Amino acid sequence: MATRKRPIGAEIIAEGVSFRVWAPAHREVSVVIDGADHPLHAEDGGYFQGVVDGAGAQTRYRFRIDRDESTYPDPASRFQPDGPHGDSEVVDPGAYRWRDGDWRGVDKRGLVIYEMHIGTFTREGTWRAAIEQLAALRDTGINLLEIMPVHEFPGRFGWGYDGVDLWAPAHIYGSPDDFRAFVDAAHAHNLGVILDVVYNHLGPDGCYLTKFTPDYFTKKYVNEWGESINFDGHNAEGVREFFAENAAYWIDEFHLDGLRLDATQSIKDASEENVLTLIVRRAREAAKEKTIFVVGENEPQEVKLIDDYGLDALWNDDWHHAAMVAATGRREAYYTDYRGAPQEFVSMAQFGFLYQGQYYSWQKDRRGTPSAHLPPASLVCFLQNHDQVANSARGERLQFLTDPGRFRALTALLLLGPNTPMLFQGQEFGSSAPFLFFADHKAELAAAVAKGRRESLEQFPSLKALHGDFAQPNDIATFEQCKLDHGQRDAHPEVVALHRDLLQLRTEMIGRVRAAVIDAEVLALRYEERLLIVNLGTEIRMDIVPEPLLAPPLDRRWELRWSSDAPDYGGPGIIPIETKGTWIVPGHAAIVMNPRDL
Repeated sequence: MATRKRPIGAEIIAEGVSFRVWAPAHREVSVVIDGADHPLHAEDGGYFQGVVDGAGAQTRYRFRIDRDESTYPDPASRFQPDGPHGDSEVVDPGAYRWRDGDWRGVDKRGLVIYEMHIGTFTREGTWRAAIEQLAALRDTGINLLEIMPVHEFPGRFGWGYDGVDLWAPAHIYGSPDDFRAFVDAAHAHNLGVILDVVYNHLGPDGCYLTKFTPDYFTKKYVNEWGESINFDGHNAEGVREFFAENAAYWIDEFHLDGLRLDATQSIKDASEENVLTLIVRRAREAAKEKTIFVVGENEPQEVKLIDDYGLDALWNDDWHHAAMVAATGRREAYYTDYRGAPQEFVSMAQFGFLYQGQYYSWQKDRRGTPSAHLPPASLVCFLQNHDQVANSARGERLQFLTDPGRFRALTALLLLGPNTPMLFQGQEFGSSAPFLFFADHKAELAAAVAKGRRESLEQFPSLKALHGDFAQPNDIATFEQCKLDHGQRDAHPEVVALHRDLLQLRTEMIGRVRAAVIDAEVLALRYEERLLIVNLGTEIRMDIVPEPLLAPPLDRRWELRWSSDAPDYGGPGIIPIETKGTWIVPGHAAIVMNPRDL
């Protein structure tokens, strides 16, 4: 008999379709096809396996357990064409003809990440429609796409973080081969693709894992999103396999270039080998000689995920929070412990996280771990992401919350800084579309989700004045208004030019970065041959310049290389920077200086 590729799920082999499922809590399992039961054979470890001759690609099936009248979808289903409550469908991953044979993976030294939600990235909300926009992303200077979760979930729309079928790409975006075609097209445009995966919980509607065994979950740990996954308790071996093999599956069968691991602080494991180490190892093994990139979200900023567990990078929420205070002046809720001051950005440029164990008043506890030893590229920084745009009254983009000059200056600081920058969909052309929280659930669950969302936003005192007048997550109008209008790319050429030129300039900002505070609202980042000055306040004139970072290289002088005040970016116009004996730094602006011979 032909061997299987993965230990669970339905796989096409020479003799037909091999079905294998983990159900250690039961004595009998059969696969049901067209109303007929095909008994599976019990194997060691609680597995059941069997081959059905005559089954093939697109065969619909379900599992029956212990001769119960009810039947259930496959926990490792590769496709749920009618949603999580419907039949599972056999998929032939070998039917797609890949064209990316020369693709060797991503270059982790110069990544520019772009977070996107397939359902709102285009009006159509499909993989095929998204392909049409890839050339524009490449031309902007982006080289890595981060796809928000696509695990199958209930309803017509959602963010994807309430997925219940981790192996099945959501049917509302297209078929599994449509997803493959998207990745293939991205590689043709020299764009890598990583997938945001949710391994810390499963959604509340459509999850049938406990029908096969309750051992998928544990009450040993508290999880704010639902039941914790059992990675270290009774029968945890099968659970660990389920998730680690899932990571390998996405890398192998969809040619993905890595993963983004959601909310890793809620993945609890006291095993000798942490499950995150296992997941990362299996993903890299599946990639073979190809280079992949694994980044984690981790609210407490635990550097051990990089040092000990093998991740490449972590999100840096500190950078976003400081930038939002700098942009808006507001210090409330989780922005309380930030000032938006140049010193914060200088410290983060040189030492990584801003909080590395200091007391954090918002949480009334210490936060963070030492990160100064990390390469700057191992921290991902951003001005916008799905959570942070949505965590406002109306899901507004940053350009509507600050003035244009400060917006351009902060954009320059992000894209020319030493960390790996990330943009959120539409940011590169100044999209006016909001990004709100949306989830299409059944009535009772929808009401509970809306209540929870409202209470979450009310942590911001300024939002309490709305008296709960927030967009309803289950209203299709909430979802529809979040869709991007790519025609705005032509309508906002100054924003496109700003991002395109900064990302081109970024390729010249090489070497060790040094940083300094120049004035109350002014900072400087110095590379080998480039000097970036960012002024978040009003114009300053300096008759004396007692800062070594502003000294030009020996026998050379500075000249202006780039300014965010250029009219091409919507700025007011460029003024001279260094005159005889005086430096003039324009307000709400960023400038880049080059050395030239005297």
